[in-house]
Amino acid sequence: MAKIKNIILGVTASIAIYKACDIVRRLKKDRYLVTVILTREAEEFIKPALFQSLSGNKVYRGLFDEPDDWDIEHVALAEKADLVLIAPATANIIGKIAGGICDDLLTCVCCATRAPVFISPAMNENMYKNRIVQENVKRLKSFGYRFIEPVKGRLACGVVGMGCLAEVDTIIKEVKKIL
Repeated sequence: MAKIKNIILGVTASIAIYKACDIVRRLKKDRYLVTVILTREAEEFIKPALFQSLSGNKVYRGLFDEPDDWDIEHVALAEKADLVLIAPATANIIGKIAGGICDDLLTCVCCATRAPVFISPAMNENMYKNRIVQENVKRLKSFGYRFIEPVKGRLACGVVGMGCLAEVDTIIKEVKKIL
């Protein structure tokens, strides 16, 4: 019998956050164990209880939240991961990871894991095409991070442009290729 694969899903503050719910649902349906790390900023869009209900697991939030066990939480999460997926990924999280900044639970898990890390950006086209953001993407790719590129569509600002989170089917397909 095959071992159940553990996926850490990092969810950041993007209007595309509603697609993260579908990602959890689909991965669970395909028998993956999904653990969600919700950034504090993402909680401005959605409550942890929704992801807890969908995943059937505790939702992790802050780096200094009271742990259930006496583990170094970010290291324990990083070690149990077969894959880390950040969807949606903001320019902020991409920049922090590219710069080695570990100031929240998600960035610490990304730094501590040996598992493949997939990043699926979602942001305004001008932000996505910004030279600094593109340099951060290039830097992370050179370190082995994998990107599931955004697509063209209607952005939160109302214009049509590049920066929409990739389709859930595409994200799931890329995850399954590795696992």
